[in-house]
Amino acid sequence: MIPERTVDHSAIRVNQAISVTLLAIAFVTGAAWLLLIVGPVLLISALAPRYALFTAFYRHALRPTGLVKPGVIRDNPEPHRFAQLLGGTLVTLAFVLVLAGAETLGWALPLVVIALASLNLFAGWCAGCMMYYWFNRLGVPGFTRSPIEASH
Repeated sequence: MIPERTVDHSAIRVNQAISVTLLAIAFVTGAAWLLLIVGPVLLISALAPRYALFTAFYRHALRPTGLVKPGVIRDNPEPHRFAQLLGGTLVTLAFVLVLAGAETLGWALPLVVIALASLNLFAGWCAGCMMYYWFNRLGVPGFTRSPIEASH
């Protein structure tokens, strides 16, 4: 029997809420150093999930106190990690662009991440997940998971 694949969507929402909040603060205040925190945290979360800082906060602080209840559902984790990889890449690139003096583009990228993470946080639509599944359908190497069909 194949083990069931699950994802705790509460952990994903906490990640998105923290990312959106920090990126909005960075944008409003011009604090580019926050980009240097959020970008690498998202990249590490995508590439080495066991070291995911925002998820650790959820697991060790929010969930045990009951402030956030687990939301475990049948799902593939890979598309969500791909979405984090995209977000982390854009935010890290934004930091580099701001440092290089390309501030308009540098600050536009976090706004894109804020918008897409907010869509997932508030509407449950993940742009990175959608891209992952498109790449899977196109047979792009590395995108090996197909959507999990709902059970009836």
